Amino acid sequence: MAAYEYDVIVVGGGHAGAEAAAAAARLGASTALLTTNLDTVAHMSCNPAIGGVAKGQIVREIDALGGLMGRAIDATGIQFRLLNRRKGPAMHGPRAQADKRAYQWEVRRLLEEQPGLALRQEVVTDLLVERHGGKERIAGVRVAGGAEYRARAVVLTTGTFLQAIMHTGESRVAGGRAGEGTTQGISAALQRLGFRLDRFKTGTPPRLHGKTIDFSRLEEQPGDEHPVPFSFLTERLEGDQLPCWITHTNEAVHELIRANLHRAPMYSGQIESRGPRYCPSIEDKVVRFADKSQHQLFLEPEGRRTCEYYVNGISTSLPRDVQDEMFRLIPGLEQAQIMRYGYAVEYDYAPPDQLWPTLETKRIEGLYFAGQLNGTTGYEEAAGQGLWAGANAALKLAGRPPLILERDQAYLGVLMDDLVTCGVDEPYRMFTSRAEFRLLLRHDNADRRLTPIAWKVGLVDAERRRRLETKAEQIAEWRRQLETTRVEGRTLAEWLRRTEIEWADLVRMAPELAEAPPEVAEQVRHDIKYEGYVARQQAEVERQRRLADKTIPPTFDYGGIRQLRFEAREKLERIRPLNLAQAARISGITPADIALLLAHLQAKSPR
Repeated sequence: MAAYEYDVIVVGGGHAGAEAAAAAARLGASTALLTTNLDTVAHMSCNPAIGGVAKGQIVREIDALGGLMGRAIDATGIQFRLLNRRKGPAMHGPRAQADKRAYQWEVRRLLEEQPGLALRQEVVTDLLVERHGGKERIAGVRVAGGAEYRARAVVLTTGTFLQAIMHTGESRVAGGRAGEGTTQGISAALQRLGFRLDRFKTGTPPRLHGKTIDFSRLEEQPGDEHPVPFSFLTERLEGDQLPCWITHTNEAVHELIRANLHRAPMYSGQIESRGPRYCPSIEDKVVRFADKSQHQLFLEPEGRRTCEYYVNGISTSLPRDVQDEMFRLIPGLEQAQIMRYGYAVEYDYAPPDQLWPTLETKRIEGLYFAGQLNGTTGYEEAAGQGLWAGANAALKLAGRPPLILERDQAYLGVLMDDLVTCGVDEPYRMFTSRAEFRLLLRHDNADRRLTPIAWKVGLVDAERRRRLETKAEQIAEWRRQLETTRVEGRTLAEWLRRTEIEWADLVRMAPELAEAPPEVAEQVRHDIKYEGYVARQQAEVERQRRLADKTIPPTFDYGGIRQLRFEAREKLERIRPLNLAQAARISGITPADIALLLAHLQAKSPR
């Protein structure tokens, strides 16, 4: 049989797989991306959008680390909005509607232009594992037809395709996405190798034909007049933006749904796995929020060259006839034709407490998991994991230290720590509330936080570093001007620290400030206005770092601490935290458990 040799193999061509393959190749590893269909690389299975609150921060972090997502959405977006403008900067989140087809072709173009990366259309059927010195390690994969791809590192990014079943009413069809099949062999291989698998479910709304929608009865939602790019390499966004539209459900719709709950897979018992609590189906909304007389729906265009509209807010797996009748009751959609019916998908995932913080599996050396396989949901979370896993695979093969970002450094650090430390009991989605240091982790300063790290690792080129250095010099220069220019006995920096004073007020006091580039002025404003809050967060960061300095050996014997509670011992043995800070974040671990662990570590440490 044919055999191929690479350093890193990435299985799956979704958002996680694309970033994993690109990151590994950027670090010099010969990399192969294997996917069942090269025409669906970076396909948007659900919402044709990138970003949002917390998710937008992740995209900017991916970009600051040299990833693809920010550049791709800037090149193909059809509407851009900065969410939560009326709130503080920690809550701002860039979001964009994508031209769905253009987006995936742009990602594929970036992959095809990446040196050291091969794209192959293959169906992976098995994992190849060898034993070295009593430890199992990955050796590659086998594909349909029997050919083998040999590699010392494999990144699995299989999305919702592991033993997937799609549900629409009573109908059940094998597949992880409409029009595509499922993946059987990888689940069996993982179980054979001793991995725990569980089931989650997700869903998607119907899509409508735009020519059959009465937009005169809908509320228009335009994009921003001055759109904010995602990539720090994009100087400005140009081109006309397309509007989105808003309508609502009503009591007639809710009555129809209640009358047909017995035919909904989630309520008939046909689906038993858990779905995302924060993104409920319309059936769940009607049951859980019975007092609400309406629910908001967003009609979002899927591209410039199609009339297809995504109906955000009405994810459903109700039968086709109920979906048909439901839309006839919604204002503006009474004559709308459904182009694709909504459905739910059940799929296998691997609980992520089986991973080290690098996303390498604890059981098989050289095998990494990323994306929905880890129990997450969302293109952005998947892409971030892919970059993280691909980079760490290449770094380990090169004998270099891993890429690990802490919770105070990046939303990506929060995401990875939450997964490997706390695990998941429902599909994980990032929220700003998950980040205790969110004022440090704003979307606008992601390049200042992460690009120096990416340059040191080798994930970004000299041009990106040069841009950041120029920006940093400008920030320092304009800040000095604010600190030294006085108006009415106060420096401009002192004026800016006052709650009611904004940059526009400073410009009226000192017109030369109007010359500051907008992105530089924004950084100076935030640095000065929030420095007191930032200082308090930095103090907490230092406290957490002192805990993190207390490392725990990977082979530590928790059974040797007789006073440790059974629950604490079981969780510590399963998760194997690398330091006391990580141990303290494990759900169910108490301060008393940490005190016992610290005392035991100190007793065993050399004096």
